[in-house]
Amino acid sequence: MVRILSEREIADLLELSALLPVIEEAFVKQGRGEVERPERPHFPVGAGLGDDPDEPLGTGLTMPAYVHGAECYATKLASVHPANPEEGLSTVNAQVALTDAGTGLPRAYMAGTGLTNARTGCIGGLAARDLAADPIALGIVGAGTQARSQARAIAAASEVDSIRVYSPSDSRERCAADLADLAACVEAVDSPIEAVSGATVVCTATTATEPVFPGEALDPGTLVVAVGAYSAEMRELDDETIRRAESVIADVPEEAIQTGDLRESGLSVEELVPLSAVFEGEFERPEGVVVVSSVGSAVLDAAAAEFVLERAEREGVGETVSLD
Repeated sequence: MVRILSEREIADLLELSALLPVIEEAFVKQGRGEVERPERPHFPVGAGLGDDPDEPLGTGLTMPAYVHGAECYATKLASVHPANPEEGLSTVNAQVALTDAGTGLPRAYMAGTGLTNARTGCIGGLAARDLAADPIALGIVGAGTQARSQARAIAAASEVDSIRVYSPSDSRERCAADLADLAACVEAVDSPIEAVSGATVVCTATTATEPVFPGEALDPGTLVVAVGAYSAEMRELDDETIRRAESVIADVPEEAIQTGDLRESGLSVEELVPLSAVFEGEFERPEGVVVVSSVGSAVLDAAAAEFVLERAEREGVGETVSLD
């Protein structure tokens, strides 16, 4: 029997405060080499469907992973379609298939968009917890679902005093309204400089291909968590931000170094600090600017999906179907 879980059911089962240690443990195991994480292919999709027959509409990604000792392994099918918000749809969409690691039999098939947002949000939450002091003044560039997830995970892990949100569209007003319960002062601002100036933590969660704020606007000691750029064509951080960074931390160093944020930075992959080292207590935070570059890891999807499945089975949530 395969358990089917919808976005709404997963949202009811996900609790960020409980998910944070699950994601931390997954990072630690990834750093120790106690995972299987094959190369993640991504490829253009939708060519021939739009007004320009040669122009793809989005990107498809296939992300398999297994955490040693887990009951299941996961395969996430994800997509990024930047024009979706114009149709009232999410930019990022995903589904996750869980397979029993002992037998190879299917265990679950679940909506993966909320799961992806939650596990990615936990990256910012854990980074802020360990690399920034409370109370946090949070600046967010981006106003989509992932921007909201970053803010909520940071608030679940730390004390947040204020939040400023910038996006070039009116979505910044809606995002600020959605986050009003997280801090005493939550506001939408009219420029990226306003969002990042005075912030102790800056999160970028966009699909940008050009830098989204000027690095000289950062205060000394700011933690920058960049989660939007996962390919060579995508970029959120400018040269000045990387130049000012005392340390650059990456969730997957060998992939992060190839992104638009870092590929022309002059840094080598050996100079990037694995995020797992932070959680292992092997990294001492310097006083200056620190950058966390995240490309996402299927290991986190596997850990988060099994966390959700365990809760669903325990509480009898979801529909079970037979594939026989």
